[in-house]
Amino acid sequence: MSFALDSALRRQLGYKLIDHIDAFYSSLLDRPVQQPADQRTYGPLDDPLPEEGSDPQQVLDEICREMVDQGFHVPAANYFGLMNPTPTYMGFLGEALVAGLNPQLATLARSQLASKIEVETLRWIGERVGWTRNFNGTFTSGGNEANFSGLALALAWKFPNAIEEGVANIGAQPVVYASAESHHSLDKSAGLLGIGRKALRRIPVTAQLQMDPAALDAAIESDQRIGRKPFCVVATAGTTSSGIIDDLPAIAEVCRRHELWLHVDGAYGASLVFSDKHRHLIRAIEQADSITIDPHKWLAVPFAAGVILTNHPEILERAFAVHAPYMPKAAGAVLPDNSKISTQWTRRMNAMKLWLTLKVHGRKAYEEHIDRQMTLARGFAEWVTNSEHFELASPMTVPILNLRVKGIAESEQRAALHTRLSMKSLATVNAGSRKQS
Repeated sequence: MSFALDSALRRQLGYKLIDHIDAFYSSLLDRPVQQPADQRTYGPLDDPLPEEGSDPQQVLDEICREMVDQGFHVPAANYFGLMNPTPTYMGFLGEALVAGLNPQLATLARSQLASKIEVETLRWIGERVGWTRNFNGTFTSGGNEANFSGLALALAWKFPNAIEEGVANIGAQPVVYASAESHHSLDKSAGLLGIGRKALRRIPVTAQLQMDPAALDAAIESDQRIGRKPFCVVATAGTTSSGIIDDLPAIAEVCRRHELWLHVDGAYGASLVFSDKHRHLIRAIEQADSITIDPHKWLAVPFAAGVILTNHPEILERAFAVHAPYMPKAAGAVLPDNSKISTQWTRRMNAMKLWLTLKVHGRKAYEEHIDRQMTLARGFAEWVTNSEHFELASPMTVPILNLRVKGIAESEQRAALHTRLSMKSLATVNAGSRKQS
């Protein structure tokens, strides 16, 4: 059986897929997030490798049905966990278009319009950040790669010889700083960069769970006194656990004073650049040297889509460019080849889903989307504040809320009660109880 399918069958399969997706989207208001606990299984599949093909319509029908019936549905209205809204339908269509055309973004010569669409999308984001001078960046697989790229840029900026000569050429331990609440992709990135995970200093937080600027300043000065070489501070705009946004103006001032690169991990919270009403929450983000943002979080596009932006575009090529004779630059090309400004080489076009969503719905749709979620979260926070039984465990900044039972000081007892309440709540939600939208 060859891979070829005739036009009539391709159309039948395409319409069948659209029907399945449409039915799924139509079901999201009432759909259970996952199967009941007694029906879930976590073992491997054990089907043998198919030697011969099967009827494509039957296979497609079966896998669509099984993925829906046995899946875990983050897009469902009953899901209150991670910060990933239902993907926009235009985002889904953009993904389908990219999968079909399969543009290759390593070089401008081999992608042309696809690369120009990506650069335009990055320009839109950068302009919303508040950058007016030269800046550039690239789409990534997500926040992990974007944060890794941000640290690589900082290392290349502070220690230019380290890219060719290695981190041993630095002559002392390089150090990067982040809050105790920051994302653990930073630990992974420090290890992969070769500076070691112990090079990441986690700075204590204030009572509001923000990085303590005074403690940061003291840690930098202490490391400098004993011969270490600080090079980067990572501030967070929307921590995973509690949605806290660090004091960006104060941290930017510390970085200026010590001549350190400021990277803002805004995988979630940096999407606030699309909101005029709530943009003040990330005041001074424009003072960052680089920024992570994940459109597959608050901007509601399908996985995977991260972004790394920097207002030092020349450092992108210093950190990532490698000459390859089999990938010559297109004659007359002005834009950089993506393989020279990215950790990746061959990669898919991750910008289309956001570009298409913005072209069809416009920025103001994100303004409404963000404001709606902020309003819902604020209403729930007020309910918790006025509750006889619960209280907020951390302040609400963005739509991530932490609550706990009142009046129980003993941590193990509180944890056990929280577990019981969580399991009961999950069972109710998984059963398909409709939440207000």
